[in-house]
Amino acid sequence: MSRPQIRVLDREECEAILARNHVGRLAFSRQNRVDIEPLHYVFCNGWLYGRTSQGAKLQATGDEWCPVAFEVDEVEGIFQWRSVVVHGGFFPMDEHGAGWEQTEWRRGVELLRSLIPATLTPDDPAPHRQVLFRIAVQEATGREATPG
Repeated sequence: MSRPQIRVLDREECEAILARNHVGRLAFSRQNRVDIEPLHYVFCNGWLYGRTSQGAKLQATGDEWCPVAFEVDEVEGIFQWRSVVVHGGFFPMDEHGAGWEQTEWRRGVELLRSLIPATLTPDDPAPHRQVLFRIAVQEATGREATPG
């Protein structure tokens, strides 16, 4: 078996990977441990929009900004993959907040409906996920492996 070739992805390549995928893993710190949980998302204009239910993520991140990491992979084979890691702030969105917060909340719903049209409707397939959030993509790094 030949050695894989590993290369660093530029910001544009990282954003393309974020845009074409919709499932990633959110890493966050809670008490004296780090947790990681899968979730679906939509990438738009430097932000990841998603939703969650009440639980560990919100207990760890709280109602305000919180630093998190987010990771997305594309895997075609053992030596053929791409991976992007995002570092940024986690921001819960308030449907009833200030005007700009309401605007961002509506934008989040619209984006998530492009993925799951019934989001936050009576036909929602995940009705327990009532909390919308966004993550600022403050730093994105990526790597790609190709067969040698």
